[in-house]
Amino acid sequence: MGAGKSTVGAVLADTWGVPLRDTDHDVEATEGRSVAEIFVDSGEEHFRRLEARAVAVALREHEGVLALGGGAVLDEGTRDALAGHRVVFLRVGLSDAVKRVGLGTARPLLLGNVRGRIKALLDERTPVYAAVAELTVDTDGRTPEDVAAEIDERLVALT
Repeated sequence: MGAGKSTVGAVLADTWGVPLRDTDHDVEATEGRSVAEIFVDSGEEHFRRLEARAVAVALREHEGVLALGGGAVLDEGTRDALAGHRVVFLRVGLSDAVKRVGLGTARPLLLGNVRGRIKALLDERTPVYAAVAELTVDTDGRTPEDVAAEIDERLVALT
């Protein structure tokens, strides 16, 4: 959350001349309501099932840059499906995440103490992200263009 997945993804897609697909947008389009509304009306567990389905479909259908929601890789099936794909973890620290997301956010996972919730999510998810990713790129204090340029350089070096 606040790492810049969609923003950096858009820069990379433009650089590479490929489409960008965001699985949160896929879920919203399928459900006809926002991620926040799905969380409030149907709960996180329902959203996670929709998200896992959206990721599986996108991995089969989409050839381009794919931005996953922050909790997508918590699903074991999603982690398995990502094997063999280039996965980049955009690492963000607590301070930058809070600045980017804002303290008055309407994100359902951040209700209450926004800073405390972001810290708890980072603590819980960072090891999972690192384990799934082929490449980890720090985003703190950097522009999306700078992050995308580093990803491009490092992925080219890996091929």
